[in-house]
Amino acid sequence: MNKKLYILPALILLAFQACKNDKKTEQTETVEQEIKLVSPEFNADSAFAYTKAQVDFGPRIPGTVAHQKCADYLVSKLKSFGAEVKMQGAKTTTYDGKSFQLKNILASFNSENKNRVLITAHWDARPFSDQDTDPANHTKPFDAANDAGSGVAVILEMARQMQQKQPNVGVDFVLWDLEDYGKANDETPDETTWCLGSQYWAKNALANGYKAMYGINLDMVGGGNAQFTQDEISRQSAPEVVNKVWNIGSEIGYSSYFVSIPSGKLVDDHFWMNKAGVPSIDIIHYNDNSGFYINWHTQLDNLANIDKNTIKATGQTVLETIYREK
Repeated sequence: MNKKLYILPALILLAFQACKNDKKTEQTETVEQEIKLVSPEFNADSAFAYTKAQVDFGPRIPGTVAHQKCADYLVSKLKSFGAEVKMQGAKTTTYDGKSFQLKNILASFNSENKNRVLITAHWDARPFSDQDTDPANHTKPFDAANDAGSGVAVILEMARQMQQKQPNVGVDFVLWDLEDYGKANDETPDETTWCLGSQYWAKNALANGYKAMYGINLDMVGGGNAQFTQDEISRQSAPEVVNKVWNIGSEIGYSSYFVSIPSGKLVDDHFWMNKAGVPSIDIIHYNDNSGFYINWHTQLDNLANIDKNTIKATGQTVLETIYREK
């Protein structure tokens, strides 16, 4: 049997395979070049760990030990990343007549830079699972992993990245307190029983002349199969910011998350940011047809239902938006 006859086709096959691999490598490099990031690589594992750290304290309900311990943790973490951090707040009364010490957490990078971007999320947990399918759970607290541990975790990971590589603009992070202690079916025009932290901040921002180019609020940004639609307040108050963020999200590979679908009026923290004169948008898991994130205000808003892919899509898109600013 002539082995040379078998060696020759094998060599031809190897050469053909090598040529195919070279083409595949070229295609991969081309794709990478097309979506080359100017921002640092957002680490979803790190952000997930920050989500878990919050959940591990227990539900961060105002007035509880878990709430205080989590506040201490968040302040310590942000300081460790090199941010200038301060607590803001006052005694605040909720719709049910209870009084709490409001604790907004404010962190700034590159505070001398007049060109600033504002990124926010609430860090408190709603005291009751009033949207749970089981009425027996309606008075029980829940882990609040997505609403709103995920948004806070994205901010912590962005802050960690900024310590290593500063963007060209100054960045302010605000973690809202007493956002989720609102009255169900609040029928006041601006749903003022909700978003108490951002309402307080807005009054102070106006009084102190705070300025930022734009703001981005993060709410429920870690759920599976998330779709971030473009709500009415964002579209009307900050259309250029909506277009910027959604276009960047789509460009870098997250078009399935940042969908160009308009949705109705959502009075979230960005509403009050706009009232303070900062053109602001909401990145929130919501759709007019299906409503909020499926586990919204239920016992199932827990760590098991956090999706790192969603966290990655959110964090990388917002980071890229910030780092593209000149």
